[in-house]
Amino acid sequence: MRESGFFCYNCSHYRAAINCRGTPMRLDPRQVEVVDDRVADVLRTKTPAERLRIGFNIWISARRMLTAHIAHIHPEWSQEEVNDEVVGRLLHGSL
Repeated sequence: MRESGFFCYNCSHYRAAINCRGTPMRLDPRQVEVVDDRVADVLRTKTPAERLRIGFNIWISARRMLTAHIAHIHPEWSQEEVNDEVVGRLLHGSL
């Protein structure tokens, strides 16, 4: 059973409102679009081309991880079926 509070992604434990590093946590852990202040500071030093490359590399990494996960949980699926599922999830059904 999970503890009440919020999930700390740094140490994988549930905490009250402060993570294991002592920094306040977001109230809604589903808000993945919120950028940490330290990350924002680093991104401000990057050129637009560097930021675009970082974003693209994150996208590629997410696609690879999702592909591996889908293939693992559905070993009976063909590569085409796996790819179709990955595309559907990444595009949120917009095809």
